[in-house]
Formats: sequence, structure tokens, C-alpha cells
Amino acid sequence: MNNKSMKYSFLLLLAAAIWGAAFVAQSAGMEYVGPYTFICIRNFLGVLVLFPIITIRDRYSKEKTTKWSNKALWKGGIICGIFLFLASAAQQIGIMSTSVGKAGFITTFYIVLVPIFSLFLKKKPGKIVWLCVVLAVIGLYFLCISGGEDFSIKTGDIYIFVCAILFSFQILSVDAFAPDFDCLKLSSIQFLVTGILSTGFMIYEKPTMAQISGAWLSIAYAGFFSSGVAYTLQMVGQKEVKPAVASILMSLESVFSVIFGFLLLHQKLSLREGIGCIIMFAAVLLVQLQPGSDGGAKEAAKSL
Repeated sequence: MNNKSMKYSFLLLLAAAIWGAAFVAQSAGMEYVGPYTFICIRNFLGVLVLFPIITIRDRYSKEKTTKWSNKALWKGGIICGIFLFLASAAQQIGIMSTSVGKAGFITTFYIVLVPIFSLFLKKKPGKIVWLCVVLAVIGLYFLCISGGEDFSIKTGDIYIFVCAILFSFQILSVDAFAPDFDCLKLSSIQFLVTGILSTGFMIYEKPTMAQISGAWLSIAYAGFFSSGVAYTLQMVGQKEVKPAVASILMSLESVFSVIFGFLLLHQKLSLREGIGCIIMFAAVLLVQLQPGSDGGAKEAAKSL
């Protein structure tokens, strides 16, 4: 892998680290507000973060960027935003009736689904990528599933698996549109769509200003960093890193969530979780050695 690809891979790793820390913020924020209130406000904050940056850049930069009037830009942002909202909603519904460990494990199954869906798009991931997928799944098993985990299938597990499928589509959608459009604008449209779609569910939760103010620090982190920064880093990173490889890199959010839980919440890191982290890191390092990249969903998405 060349230096340019390594740089973009680092951006995806940075996004995974930010998302991992966001688990701590979300855990704290859920003590005050409902999940859809959290999703709604954080995405609108993501728009507020990016819009001034975009406005200043467009005014003073000589570099040509995609215009807001570009219909294809809005099409891409809307598609990415719909998949992001649906995946987040399915995850929130599912996690109510399944364990956190199983939810984390099933959600990150997108690392298997993305290369499989790429095959249907006539793009073949390399052998090293498939090996890394297997290693990552093994690592996630050790990381997320405790020894006495109940493996009976519950309704929540089905929702979480649907969530994994939808996150796969979101990753493939980003792969389809990010290389051709301004990532900041594409990302802001994605947040706007997700925020709007979440509003109805937020109203149903009937949040109060007291509840929102109690969760303001957690919401601010998730909005400014997890949404505004990390999802934009995903857009930029996937310009040069293909979806199957990107999914492996981003799945490290599970590892970072355990690390930040240990550092910030003083949660114990078990030997089993430590082994899972090591295997996951090994998969990420190994995937950087693959000579070629798997393809994405560009042509398929443009046909929608």
C-alpha cells in the first residue's frame, strides 16, 4: 500500500477512535435523553459544525468544489443519510432486547457483509482482505461475546443484523459518491437528512430542556466530533480506501470503545477482551499489505 493510501487509512482509524470514545459519551447521555433525541440533536450539530467551515472555504478558497445546486450531490447525501438513519434506528430498537455484547458483535458484521455485497457489484476483494475479515470476526467474538453469552436468537438480534446490513449499504454508498463530490457538503447533507428523519421519533420521546441540558456535554461530543468530524473523515478516507478494507479499519471502533471504557470509566479489561483487541489490530495491520483494493458501489448507486 502506497503512502497516499496509508494516509487515508489513518483517517479511517482516527474516525474509529472518535466513534469508540463516543460510546462513553452515548452511555452517559442516555441517562438523560432517549436514543432518538440523541441521534437527532447530534446530527443537527454535525450540520452546524460543517456549514460555517464550508461557507468560509467556498468564499476564500480558489479550489473548485461541488456547488450546492448539484442534484447528484444531493442525491448522494440523501441516500447516505437514509441508510445512516435506518441503521441507527435499527440498532437503537434492537439493543433494547439484546445484550450489549451481542449487539456490538452483530453490528460490526458489516466487515463480512461489505465484501460479500461487493461481489454482487462485480468487484472481488483480494485473498488477504478475506483473511483479515476472518481474523476481525474472531477478534470481535473475543472482544464482544462473554464466555456465558446466551446465543438464542431474540427479536433484538434480528434488528441488529438488519442494522449491520444497513451500515454495509451506508459504507458502499459513501464509496459510490465520496470520490466524485465535495466530502464536506456530502457529509453535511447526510447529517441533515438523518436529523430530519429522527425528529419525529424525538417528538415521540417528549424530551425536556432540562433533560437535554443534562446531556449537553455528551451530545456536544457526539455532535461535533463523532458526527461532524468522524463521519466526514469516513467520507474523505473512502476516497482512496475501498469499502471492504475501510470496513475492517472502521470496525476498530469496538476496540477503541473498550480502551476508552478502561481509561475513562475505569471498566475492567479482561484477558478475553485483550486477546480480541490484539487479533483485531493484527487484522488491521495485515490488510495494509494487500496489493490491490476491492471495488465499491459507484456504478450501482448511480443507477438508483
